[in-house]
Amino acid sequence: MAEAAHPGKGRSAPSDLSGVKFMTVAEVAAIMRVSKMSVYRLIHNGQLEAARFGRSFRVSEADVDAYLRRSYDVAG
Repeated sequence: MAEAAHPGKGRSAPSDLSGVKFMTVAEVAAIMRVSKMSVYRLIHNGQLEAARFGRSFRVSEADVDAYLRRSYDVAG
């Protein structure tokens, strides 16, 4: 059973996850060109939504896209 990384924070999980593409922390780090530790910090600080599967985190492609769009608006 997947648990939210931060229950009660952010939005609720969509009811249909069949079309959601999940990525590992390493994949997210590669896309963002940051370290895996930076991605873990974003998750633990509640800045990046993630699902927990056992001891691992998975981040949806849509959540990475949303985070990057928010960050771009701040920097741009």
